[in-house]
Amino acid sequence: MRVCSVHGCPTIYDDTNTRCPKCRHAADQARGDRGYSSTGHRRFRAAVLQRDPICVICGAAQSTIADHYPMSRRELIDAGLNPNDPNRGRGLCKHCHDVHTSQAQPGGWHNQ
Repeated sequence: MRVCSVHGCPTIYDDTNTRCPKCRHAADQARGDRGYSSTGHRRFRAAVLQRDPICVICGAAQSTIADHYPMSRRELIDAGLNPNDPNRGRGLCKHCHDVHTSQAQPGGWHNQ
């Protein structure tokens, strides 16, 4: 059992999440249809992986990740461009994506 991590919420619940179900739902509603779980991103991913079934970097492994390229998702959003346009993505295998991300975004997404 744990107490919800949202300030002022006294709900005690049995779950591995840090927020109770009610606060998670409220956060999902406030966030809306944005980010990697959005319908637009799911369509972007499907289109990129269909177009690039083999990793465009190594040319050997199956593409499992739709990578935003040549600009990152954050850069596209900051530039006012549609991050869900499949022409702004490429299909990569996990290994190539991890190598590219470690070089392009050292310290991860939040350190940019």
